Amino acid sequence: MSLIKGLHHVSMTCCSESEYNEEIAFYRDILEIPVLRSWDGGVMLNAGNAVIEIFPNGDERLEKGTIRHFSLATDDVDECIRRVRQAGYPVFVEPKDIVIQTTPGFPARIAFCKGPLGEEIEFFQEKIS
Repeated sequence: MSLIKGLHHVSMTCCSESEYNEEIAFYRDILEIPVLRSWDGGVMLNAGNAVIEIFPNGDERLEKGTIRHFSLATDDVDECIRRVRQAGYPVFVEPKDIVIQTTPGFPARIAFCKGPLGEEIEFFQEKIS
């Protein structure tokens, strides 16, 4: 039995009030992830089986870390990318169908974009074969 039950949350810290507001608007308004909790020092968004936590009190931008990206499960990769693009955020991998070479093969539709803080976001749609 694993000690880990799943991903609990992803946390991002913004360096200004405008970054904070843009980050919340990106996830809440464009991707329609509802606010779970909010307080004077942050917000938690309900991303289904995980939480996206955003704080406004960062001192300075962090360099790119060891986490390459995080992935959001969706039933419509193309609609996510349409909304991201319409809002002016960069898409760096267009929607495409893939088969992850496992046994058995794992078909999916994926795409990648950058969020307001430069975070790399994958949209992941499992394909039932």
